[in-house]
Amino acid sequence: MPILPTERDPRFITIRRGGTLTDENHHLLAEWAAVCAEHVLPLFEAARPGDPAVRDAIELGWAWIRGEVPMKEAHQRAFVANAAGKGLPDPAKFAALAAGQSVAVAHVAAHELGAAAYAIRAVAASVPAGEADAARLRERDWQRAQLPGEIRDLVLDDQRLRSPICWHVFDD
Repeated sequence: MPILPTERDPRFITIRRGGTLTDENHHLLAEWAAVCAEHVLPLFEAARPGDPAVRDAIELGWAWIRGEVPMKEAHQRAFVANAAGKGLPDPAKFAALAAGQSVAVAHVAAHELGAAAYAIRAVAASVPAGEADAARLRERDWQRAQLPGEIRDLVLDDQRLRSPICWHVFDD
């Protein structure tokens, strides 16, 4: 299931590419995505102790934010993180996908919501089925508390618009 909209939202396209997103807000989106992915990293590491692929992807995303690596390098690392989760139980798999989405924000800012959605799915999958919805809401609310004020309204509106293609994880 695709988590990116069919039509790209200009608010998530940088100004130099014809959108309205500033570089500063692009970096804030990447930071928030990295924080969401880091929050569920222990779920991957519990399943694959000693496998640095997912942690390295998140760290490379931070390096891109600091201007230490080019976008193409960050984008390529997303595929490594995604592959690290293949065949693992859902909590670990979704945590790996959250990391892949977070580092992909360097390439396409709208991946920020993918990082958050997969992190929520990871948490919900890590608890007994009867507790999944409460865990989903706790993680969603925790993520929202981490949002920088400069991008809060943008992300909350994006959650409202894209929740149907993100498994409804952002719904009340």
